[in-house]
Amino acid sequence: MKTIKGPAIFLAQFISDQAPFNSLTSICEWASGLGYKGVQIPTLDSRFIDLQKAAESQTYADEVKGTVQAAGLEITELSTHLQGQLVAVNPVYDSLFDGFAPESVRGNPKARQEWAVQQLKYAAKASQNLGLTAHATFSGALLWPMVYPWPQRPAGLVDTGFDELARRWLPILQTFDECGVDVCYEIHPGEDLHDGISYEMFLDKVKHHPRACLLYDPSHFVIQCLDYLEYIDIYHERIRAFHVKDAEFNPSGRQGVYGGYQSWVDRAGRFRSLGDGQVDFKAIFSKMAQYDFPGWAVLEWECALKNSEDGAREGATFIRDHIIHVTDKAFDDFASAGTDEAHNKSLLGL
Repeated sequence: MKTIKGPAIFLAQFISDQAPFNSLTSICEWASGLGYKGVQIPTLDSRFIDLQKAAESQTYADEVKGTVQAAGLEITELSTHLQGQLVAVNPVYDSLFDGFAPESVRGNPKARQEWAVQQLKYAAKASQNLGLTAHATFSGALLWPMVYPWPQRPAGLVDTGFDELARRWLPILQTFDECGVDVCYEIHPGEDLHDGISYEMFLDKVKHHPRACLLYDPSHFVIQCLDYLEYIDIYHERIRAFHVKDAEFNPSGRQGVYGGYQSWVDRAGRFRSLGDGQVDFKAIFSKMAQYDFPGWAVLEWECALKNSEDGAREGATFIRDHIIHVTDKAFDDFASAGTDEAHNKSLLGL
């Protein structure tokens, strides 16, 4: 069995224009000071990593890696959540998602998609140059406006949507395969891959591509009322990244899963700092140890109530205390009789 690596922290929610959150050097020193051992790096802010340069220059990739290591940390994964979102965008969201892209491609969905695809291919090569084996991203969404439709969906619409999603992702998956890196889709409401069934539909369309893997984040399953523990039992062979994020779901006579258009504070389902929500992390870490999860336990901090720096500080301790240092022997080895094959056969009358 393997001991999960960690604690690590996803930097996206902490980046700002204020020190120590405004450069890779200072934010890594901050994270290290809290007890983190790894960082997951978003790739849209060149203050932290120039994605194209990391893909095209081994020297630059080594410099980025060296900056992180100087703080006593490792890079766990790169993240292209925002770029992955732009691989597939339903037209209803065009103006909303334009902000994720450079000004040169805004207002031009085709150019924006081409830019996003290239970003993912850069991420594959950059990950290889950094010595990484997993990458965190979103699938994008063509079908999300149809998730709970009225009027009914036209026959064949879902199949057509997943055909197109697979067509867009297959060349990206192939690039990642050439670089030896798994694509870990964060299964997330708002994405076409938002639960197990939708992931399976996509997996069928990409012919069960070996790089079409999963980022496990239980918070999104609490809010969907999905069994997040059985999910690990079903999909553990594909889980290659792990966001440790808490959530709670408190339905009432007035509000349920859809949230009633309320802000995060007033929703029935909301994200919480680690330990403040309803996720059974003892059971999750037990299952991840049982199934030999090969990666990092990475804090993704999102909370409608608690201060982010408190969440980060508490999160390092929380993850550290939940990581199971797996045993290298059976607990009842002391009672072993030291039998051999001949003795085993004699016990069976053979």
